[in-house]
Order: sequence, then C-alpha cells, then structure tokens
Amino acid sequence: MAKHSALFALGLTACVVVAAQGSLAADIVHTQSDESPIARMVTVPAGATTYYLSGMLAPVANPNAPKSSVESYGDTKTQTVGALTEIKKALAAQNLDMGDVVMMHVYLVGDPAKDGKMDFAGMMEGYKQFFGTKEQPNKPSRSTVQVAALAGPGYLVEIEVIAAKK
Repeated sequence: MAKHSALFALGLTACVVVAAQGSLAADIVHTQSDESPIARMVTVPAGATTYYLSGMLAPVANPNAPKSSVESYGDTKTQTVGALTEIKKALAAQNLDMGDVVMMHVYLVGDPAKDGKMDFAGMMEGYKQFFGTKEQPNKPSRSTVQVAALAGPGYLVEIEVIAAKK
C-alpha cells in the first residue's frame, strides 16, 4: 500500500510540474530591449488565437483640405497615429488591445514634402505613442518599407498587424 501511495504522490507531483511548465510555456513572449522600439522576436505558443488585421489607413484629419490629398489625411506622423487608432478600435471590438499585437507591417509612401523620401522619423513619433510606453510596454516584431503608392491618393501610411491572445 505504501508503495502505491508513493507512486501516486510521485505521479501527482509530475503532473503538477508538467502543468506548471505548460502554463509558463503558454505565455506569448515579446523578446525586446529598452534600446529598440521593436521586439526582436515574438513567440506565440500553440493554442493561442491569432487575428490578422487588414491594412488600415488614417481617416481624414483635415476635412477643409482638398479631398484625397496629403493635406486631408495629414503628414506621416498624423497618418500613423490615425491608422494605429483605427487598429486599436478594431482590436477593442475583439476584446484585444495594442499589447496583443505580435507583428506589424508598415508601408510608407515617399512624402512629397521630403523630396519623395519616406518619413521614417515621423512614423516613429506616431508609433511610440502606442508601443513601448509605461502604459503599454509590449512591442511587436515589425517591418517598415517604402512603397511607390497606396490604394488611394493622399495616403502616406498603411499598417497591417497580427495580434495573438492565449
């Protein structure tokens, strides 16, 4: 009887250890540093639900500007904040937040005011309002590229994200 009790206790202990390890392994891990505005890597475990959000554009920022112009949507920083605000709303509709974003693709059109070069600094000013803050410290993995154009005139920024939640 003592042998069976000892085996039962050993088996129970093993189950508790495996369960504890399983719960630790189930976390989404953002491998990031304070120096970088993006995560070097994000690990999403099996069993997490992933959400693929289509590219989001900024809403009209200045309704008095000519329709479908850069002036109507704003500069790169303004459009970045606008697009990320739209993403934040879409995530909230699924009971998610910006901390659940694990991957981001940013597409920037060359700004006519900057001789056709992408305004990476302006994008970063907007981005840093949403990621790596005291309120929301998680940073996604991210790619940023300059593209020739977006779907509509006047747009300088389009952002798509993948979010995950356990």
